[in-house]
Amino acid sequence: MSEKALSELSAGPGMTTRTDNAKPVVTGGKKREGIRVGRALPPVVAFILFIGGWELFCELADMKPYLLPAPSDIVRAATENASNLWVSVYTTISEAVLGFLLSIVLGVGLAIVLASSKLVERSVYPYAIIMQTIPIVAVAPIIVIWFGAGMNAIVIIAFLIGFFPMLSNTLIGLNSTDHNMKNLFYLYNASPIQTMFRLRLPAALPYIVAGLKISCTLAVIGAIVGEYIAGIGGGKGGLGYAITVAASRLHTAYLFACGLSASLLGIAFFLLVNAFSKWMLSSWHESEMNSSEG
Repeated sequence: MSEKALSELSAGPGMTTRTDNAKPVVTGGKKREGIRVGRALPPVVAFILFIGGWELFCELADMKPYLLPAPSDIVRAATENASNLWVSVYTTISEAVLGFLLSIVLGVGLAIVLASSKLVERSVYPYAIIMQTIPIVAVAPIIVIWFGAGMNAIVIIAFLIGFFPMLSNTLIGLNSTDHNMKNLFYLYNASPIQTMFRLRLPAALPYIVAGLKISCTLAVIGAIVGEYIAGIGGGKGGLGYAITVAASRLHTAYLFACGLSASLLGIAFFLLVNAFSKWMLSSWHESEMNSSEG
């Protein structure tokens, strides 16, 4: 029997086979590209209209730059003070990253300890909540007395602000493990440590990632607040110090530039954590699988 007849039989009744070497046209990628462009276009247009309206209003109303600078004034101030601005951004990044990492290590570590014993959780967790309710400006002077002004105190303040979201979300995730899976581990004589690190902690990863997304932006805010309270001046001051100096000298355009830099820094932190979340969860968790397919 010829190869053509064999291919027709294997195709089944009512079906035809392709004998040419033509490749099917893939349209899924172009469709996804069009969806992404369609989603990104409205915010971009709104941003352009907002900036253009702001610039036009300042020009028509003859606004003084120290009252309301135009976007062009802000760009000019950032360009003229680029070296100082980069130093301030770098200092704030260092403080925020250290505080963020500290909040991850201690937040996840304490959550594991609390989740290991209900008695310990009932005894300690209320005090963690009380700590979170105390305003940081009330605790900051004590931190400065204990650790001194400068980097150490600022990192501690950034840590304190970002610590509770990590603790709370991780603890919720550890306590939300499927009981059937825990019973299965118990039947196989798994130790509490094995159950914690091979079942409960992996199952809590989506909750831990949610805590990371909250804590990363709070760490930037904590670093800037810490620079207000415990920062040191000079050529290595962070964004908080730069904002204080700009406000005292009525350099409003540079003040806006520092504020926007702090905002972009928080957005960059969030996008990095979000990318890490997608990389870690997209292969098995529904939340990220659905978003990656869309």
